[in-house]
Amino acid sequence: MSQKQFKNPVVKWVDHRLPIFSTLDHTLNDYPTPRNLNYFWNFGSLAGLSLVIMIVTGITLAMSYTPHVDHAFESVERIMRDVNHGWLIRYIHMNGASFFFIVVFIHMFRGLYYGSYKAPRELLWMLGVVIFLLMMATAFMGYVLPWGQMSFWGATVITNLFSAVPFVGDTLVTFLWGGFSVDNPTLNRFFALHYLMPFVIAGVVILHIVALHKFGSNNPLGIDMNGPQDSIPFHPYYTIKDFFGVSVFLTIFAAAIFFFPNAMGHPDNYIPANPLQTPAHIVPEWYFLPFYAILRAVPDKLGGVIAMFGAIAILFVLPWLDRSPVRSAKFRPIFKIFFWIFFADCILLGYLGGMPAEGIYVLASRVATVWYFAHFLIILPVLSVIETPRPLPQSISSPVLGGGSAMAGAAAAPKEKA
Repeated sequence: MSQKQFKNPVVKWVDHRLPIFSTLDHTLNDYPTPRNLNYFWNFGSLAGLSLVIMIVTGITLAMSYTPHVDHAFESVERIMRDVNHGWLIRYIHMNGASFFFIVVFIHMFRGLYYGSYKAPRELLWMLGVVIFLLMMATAFMGYVLPWGQMSFWGATVITNLFSAVPFVGDTLVTFLWGGFSVDNPTLNRFFALHYLMPFVIAGVVILHIVALHKFGSNNPLGIDMNGPQDSIPFHPYYTIKDFFGVSVFLTIFAAAIFFFPNAMGHPDNYIPANPLQTPAHIVPEWYFLPFYAILRAVPDKLGGVIAMFGAIAILFVLPWLDRSPVRSAKFRPIFKIFFWIFFADCILLGYLGGMPAEGIYVLASRVATVWYFAHFLIILPVLSVIETPRPLPQSISSPVLGGGSAMAGAAAAPKEKA
């Protein structure tokens, strides 16, 4: 990357010694971006914004939080009632976690639909899955910190799962607890790690962006850019698009904070933790429910833990399970049908994870779990062999600039050859 010459002498002096302005200029102005990106590509920048919101509000909350089992619940109540604007900061942080996961889920499903995990972006996809795993760990530890009933019992149930690990399970659980039960050492460990993990996520996000810039963004057509006619500068075209997406996101986010801030929480978490009183129905936060359903669908404890972690681990090998040379579902009619079935299956798993583990819910969870794994291990490899994709356009610019006639011409060309 060549260093740009800036007119401002101060900027020029700084950039000559530390080329931050050249890097920003390259990222915003010189970075070629496919000209056909739709609004689903906004969710990458929205995920970055959500991470910043969570870090800033988390640091602010930590200034007034007391990580001790005798004071944690009361310190949260003090933040809500006595700290200046504490209620607002806590509601932003609490709802920000849910909105962060909503944005990331949409971002991931967009990648699944448009084939953004395919070569040469395999490592980009895998770094995204690492970010998702770190988010889940961070969110779980954060949910424990208010030290309400669901915090305590959720921590007890989830940490106990590690006892299923052969040979070292009990030792691992004792290490996580810092003792022989979920108590003050557990809360202190979770608080320290919850404070640290967002910065680890930020580091992986930087790697994610570096990997993105290596080969550029995928696009709805799933074909590579072929010359300058297929690309436009990121600024001002996509910065304006991102600002519009941010304004919509913040409007919905503000509505949730001011009008229904507790809608995505659990009422039992407003009861102080009581180790002697088990809640009638222990459930994690909504964004864990699909994996919780997979965990409960397997009758064996170790099998359930393997299935739950396997549901995420399988995403790492997805680029090698789907061998179709065509990326986008726009040109894969059969894949598109199975994608929406898979999407519905994930929604169903989320619903079942919040239901009691009895009766028809257990059977439905098992069927949905089998379909989840079958989608990756059976359906995608088989479709890679038997599916005949629709013809791809010759370039990104042909359908963008030429309208329907360009697509029709691209589709008709193979028939004339045949």
